[in-house]
Order: sequence, then structure tokens, then C-alpha cells
Amino acid sequence: MLKKSNFKEWFNRYKYAELASTTAALTTSLFSKVYSGLTTAYLITFAEYLAFYSVILFSSYKKLVNQNTVLGKKTSPSENLKLLKNLILEFGYPAFLDFLIIRPFCMYWMPILFGNYFFGIIFGKISADLCFYFFTIINYELIKKK
Repeated sequence: MLKKSNFKEWFNRYKYAELASTTAALTTSLFSKVYSGLTTAYLITFAEYLAFYSVILFSSYKKLVNQNTVLGKKTSPSENLKLLKNLILEFGYPAFLDFLIIRPFCMYWMPILFGNYFFGIIFGKISADLCFYFFTIINYELIKKK
């Protein structure tokens, strides 16, 4: 059963990465004046991914190092590999589906369906995020249980 603390934990885990990816999406959407809709949709998707995973990787690594510092030990290469493995398990197939199909689809079609480019990009991002986070959070919770 989901508790309020789960939502708070998820929010805290993803908030800065989401803020970075939203900023990247809106900034990259300006390329629509230069490139076709489909090209822009993939550019937005790439920019979002670069921003999101940079923040996730940095914050996860920083958290691991801080935990080890409190324990008075250095972060070992095997801990770094475990961190990377868990991030791949958490984001792997949701990212694959999202990057290749869901997000470009939403970023291409939502502005067309809305008739307003800005709101279409925002709604497309929210729609893609809902699909992405549904699977990602399931994976995250499974990893935590192990």
C-alpha cells in the first residue's frame, strides 16, 4: 500500500532531475523554428535525457559518498559499480521505451493536438513522464526491497 512517505521519497529523489529535464525540454523546444517537428521531438528527448540522467547520476553518487564519509570509509569501485547497476535496473527498460517511442510521440503529437506549441510541449512532457515514472517507481521499490 502506498503511503504519503512514499510520495515524498519519490518527489525528493526525482525533483532536481525533473527540474533540469523540464528546463532542457523547454529550451530545446525553441529549435522548432529551425528543424521539423519530428527532429525537434527527438532533440527535446535527447536534451531531457542528458539533463535528467546527469542530475540522477551526480546526486546518487554524492549520496553514496556522503553515506560512506559518515561511516568513515572510502567509496570503493565495487560500490560505484553497484550504484550503476541499480540505476540501470531502475531506469533501464522504462528509459528505453520512453526514449525511443513514448516521449518523441508525445513531444510530436501533443503540440499538434493542442494547437498551441508551448502547452503541447508541457502536456507532452507530463504525459511521457507519467508513463516513465510508473515503471521507474515500480523498479525503484523492487530494488529497495532487495
